Amino acid sequence: MKSSAELRQAFLDFFAERDHTPVESSPLVPGNDPTLLFTNAGMVQFKDVFLGREKRSYSRAVSSQRCVRAGGKHNDLENVGYTARHHTFFEMLGNFSFGDYFKREAIGFAWELLTKTLEMPADRLWITVYTDDDEAARIWLDEIGADPARFSRCGEKDNFWSMGETGPCGPCSEIFYDHGPEIPGGPPGSPDEDGDRYVEIWNLVFMQFDRDANGELHPLPRPSVDTGMGLERLAAVMQDVHSNYEIDLFQALIRAASEVTGCADLGNKSLRVIADHIRSAAFLIIDGVTPGNEGRGYVQRRIIRRAIRHGYQLGQTAPFFWRLVEPLVEQMGDAYPELRERRAHVERVLRTEEERFADTLEQGLRIFDEIAAQLEGTEIPGEAVFRLYDTYGFPADLTADIARERALTLDMAGFERAMSAQKERARAASQFGAGAVIQLDIEGETDFTGYEGLVDQATVIICYQDGEPQDHIKAGQEALLVLDVTPFYAESGGQVGDRGTLTTETARFEVQDTQKQGGVICHIGRLLEGELTVGDRVDARVDRARRRAIALHHSATHLLHAALRQILGDHVQQRGSLVGPERLRFDFTHFEPVTREQLREIERLVNREVRENHTVETRIMGLEDAKASGAMALFGEKYAEQVRVLRMGDFSTELCGGTHVRAVGDIGLFKIVSETGISAGVRRIEAVAGDVALSWVEEEEERLARIAALVKGAATDADDKVASLVERSRRLEKELEQIKAKLASAAGSELTDAVIEIDGVKVLAARLDGVDAKSLRDTLDQLKNKLGSGIVLLATESDGKVNLIAGVTKDLVARFKAGDLVKAAAEKVGGRGGGRPDMAQAGGTDPAGIPAALDLVGSWVKERASAA
Repeated sequence: MKSSAELRQAFLDFFAERDHTPVESSPLVPGNDPTLLFTNAGMVQFKDVFLGREKRSYSRAVSSQRCVRAGGKHNDLENVGYTARHHTFFEMLGNFSFGDYFKREAIGFAWELLTKTLEMPADRLWITVYTDDDEAARIWLDEIGADPARFSRCGEKDNFWSMGETGPCGPCSEIFYDHGPEIPGGPPGSPDEDGDRYVEIWNLVFMQFDRDANGELHPLPRPSVDTGMGLERLAAVMQDVHSNYEIDLFQALIRAASEVTGCADLGNKSLRVIADHIRSAAFLIIDGVTPGNEGRGYVQRRIIRRAIRHGYQLGQTAPFFWRLVEPLVEQMGDAYPELRERRAHVERVLRTEEERFADTLEQGLRIFDEIAAQLEGTEIPGEAVFRLYDTYGFPADLTADIARERALTLDMAGFERAMSAQKERARAASQFGAGAVIQLDIEGETDFTGYEGLVDQATVIICYQDGEPQDHIKAGQEALLVLDVTPFYAESGGQVGDRGTLTTETARFEVQDTQKQGGVICHIGRLLEGELTVGDRVDARVDRARRRAIALHHSATHLLHAALRQILGDHVQQRGSLVGPERLRFDFTHFEPVTREQLREIERLVNREVRENHTVETRIMGLEDAKASGAMALFGEKYAEQVRVLRMGDFSTELCGGTHVRAVGDIGLFKIVSETGISAGVRRIEAVAGDVALSWVEEEEERLARIAALVKGAATDADDKVASLVERSRRLEKELEQIKAKLASAAGSELTDAVIEIDGVKVLAARLDGVDAKSLRDTLDQLKNKLGSGIVLLATESDGKVNLIAGVTKDLVARFKAGDLVKAAAEKVGGRGGGRPDMAQAGGTDPAGIPAALDLVGSWVKERASAA
């Protein structure tokens, strides 16, 4: 038996020996496709190579790519735990040819690896090709010698691959493993193909055509190969088991899940879910995805909470999921060292999320049980699903998961109607900013000269207006221009695009923004005067002062990143940045607010480095050499094979293509303006540098002077003066509250005379104006105590807003609910509310309805008393 780790390495070694360059797994967040939720296949990191937008030093590659399919178009989340082969996280083994070899070699490599290197019996393999792919069929049958009895042709659905509606596409050849006649199911292409006997283990994609907008196929000049084989499926075959969950890697994780949950039944499906989800959750955290309420963070939270819920189902109510990180590191840490390096960070994220979800889960399960107990059929109403989500924070997919286990269904149409506003926001978030990407038919690469200077001579080679190519533009028209060379830096790596001018003797074009599409730099702006024609020579001038201010902030960002890691710890990693002329914004991983003392220490450390005035050194290096030298790669960036390494003394070394100062001392002054949290585990610092920082300090000094004047003090004692005023204000507010409470108590005592009795129940409904919310609650409690047994509804009005509060003594809550009473009363004042059976509150916007709200109490009590 070969272990999963041995199989992964055997695959990589096989192709490396055949001149394939081993390429590390790319992150689960795609750096080259904003339309993808997660990396879901091995070819994602090579997409631009296949499209001809990017060139690499090699034409053959091999990788073991970590993938997630748990959202968007490719979503296996709901099937995990119920089938033998669905996972949220899996590893895809793949070999790739970029215009090098094609079908013959790809098929030969696959057959050799399976039948010779791995010694898989040929009579257990089944081959499929696309219906019209006679070339692949001939190679398999005539050259390889595959058994015609174990060979079939399939249609476009199964055996034709495409990157999208248009673009590269081609036929596939799939290899299936026959698990034996004792397993139900027929061969591919047969009526019984949906059974589990024949399992696809390897898909060979032959990128052969380019599909145009009319659907016509045109042969590609350099056909390519993209293959994908799931490591887990391969391991199941090699270890002679039918389910992926029976392979060594999963069995180790299932045993660990058994230990931390206390479930001794290793066949329990909940243990499968937990073992699967720890892999996706941990690797998503490593690649920068923290639990959140939208986009990728929302999917991450779903995965984590689904695992927690299954642990809860097994009887484990204490945080447990984070404890599976250590066994995961034991299984996969050698293949993915970043997992071992960031283990503590992953554990902390998971534990924080578990603790946050504990109350929600317990309450949600209790409410679900109440809803299920009242059902007359098997469908949970959409309004109930929405109430679980909106009121108790219980995701609809989690509700669906629990319902499925109890043979119940959800009224999703009703839920979606109730959730229309939230769904619209989620739909907008799922675009991942793709609409902001320039999508024009532009290919090639612009020569960027902006590192060396801010002025250059260039030729206009492309002009676009409203997405359409033009030969020339006139004064007043907006356009997008592409030059053969440019000193303008295009927005990238968080740094905003340059502004400036493009001029001829008679024309002046104002560049308002600079963006990039692939390797092409696009100048976006307006022609202020004259005419400009494609082919014109222009003087390209970057706004010098603005570029300098941007460079100060960008270099300061690097110093800030290094300082954060020194002061807060190595778990700090960038999670986004914005570098502009007015400020810098830096998002980073950290699980608690940064203290004032820490912020002061970070600021001092950066300014110390500024005073050291190290020369900023840049070198062009191979990506792997750069990482080996200690250069830090920034999250979300996609790097070429040759990268620019930026070094500031011994303090900061990072990969960065942005523009920077020549010496660190040019920054002058660095000031942190704010520190806030933006999502679970992610903090944000905003700061200023250079002249902007100096202006900020001057403004703060002026503000302090104004405050000192207001409190009749000096800047040196303004804080003591303000503190004294605040303390005096608090004392006066407390005295005022005591006076209000006494007045409310006195009024409450008078109200007892208004008590009436309905069917043996004491009832009091009264208006009590000039009372705040706290005093109103205190008065309610006093009245309930005086009544001993009874029902109270109080109303008050202030500034056009109505407050209602209802109370029911404990001996009556089985018959009368305060929440029901206040809900009915709130309708009379244009509001709504709710609360506990013994006390509930509501608000309203129609004071004129207060008499009607108070009047309904008697009839409300009488109706329920008679019903009881």
